[in-house]
Amino acid sequence: MTNEKIFSIEDLSADEATRLVGPQDRNLEVLSKCFEKQIVFRNHEFTIDECDEKTLAKITEVLEALVEIVKKNQEITERDVLYSYRLVSKNETETWVDLHKKVIGKTMNGKLISPKTIGQYRFVEAIEKYDIVFAIGPAGTGKTYLAVIEAVGMLKKGEVKRIVLTRPAVEAGESLGFLPGDLKEKVDPYLTPLYDALHVMLGAEQTEKYIEKGTIEIAPLAYMRGRTLEDAFVILDEAQNTTASQMKMFLTRLGFNSKMVITGDITQIDLHRGMVSGLVDSAKLLEGIEEIKILHLTSDDVVRHPLVQKIIDRYASKGI
Repeated sequence: MTNEKIFSIEDLSADEATRLVGPQDRNLEVLSKCFEKQIVFRNHEFTIDECDEKTLAKITEVLEALVEIVKKNQEITERDVLYSYRLVSKNETETWVDLHKKVIGKTMNGKLISPKTIGQYRFVEAIEKYDIVFAIGPAGTGKTYLAVIEAVGMLKKGEVKRIVLTRPAVEAGESLGFLPGDLKEKVDPYLTPLYDALHVMLGAEQTEKYIEKGTIEIAPLAYMRGRTLEDAFVILDEAQNTTASQMKMFLTRLGFNSKMVITGDITQIDLHRGMVSGLVDSAKLLEGIEEIKILHLTSDDVVRHPLVQKIIDRYASKGI
């Protein structure tokens, strides 16, 4: 065993150091817990409890990876620390650093947006390469958020002329008639995650202007029937609550120079007992078609509170 170790980083700005260690050194606390070694940061130096060379090398590798990310003006969260720790254990840290080099957008505040996990990286790469992409995975994996970010990016670059956002409303039954208000007011409560992502990229005012002009269209899935969607980026959210016939109807709306992204979580199907989910059905039926990419995200790709991943894993172990 060796004595207490010191790892120095001289070129960190005060802001970068603050973002690296987290509020009240929370990120360092998480890292210390992962390695079961006390890690303290003072005056550009990390002091690490007595440990062997192998453990020191792994801690150093995680810290160097996190430093690279803060230097790209990106935030570090507890989730990032835990994910980098897991990848170091699998000798995949280099892959994780590489994915942070891929910038897919910029928030209204100028913050760069990059994939946070390898699964997310594969998702955005698929969107750029394929006309139809399925992203199937649990809550918190960034499926909807990343799809909207990609859609806004393509709209800004003139690669598509409009964005169409849709989802099966009211638990797949789409019984909107009894709800008060016009179509937009009826559907809005079910599209909050889509609005949240739009507001991050465009701001609330610009989002509303695009909606008024029809550049961004928000409609329940039933209103897609009979249309051909050309020059559009189309996102079907909560697709696990479509029926097989609804999914067929949606997919056959694809027009020239358009992309479709279908997202859903097959562990949260709200259809009546005995009904087949269109998402489950299409993922099996369309497998093997070269122009369609079907991705499965896992709890490893969850970017919400670390507890969310543990909850997902625990329920999955019970088949729920």
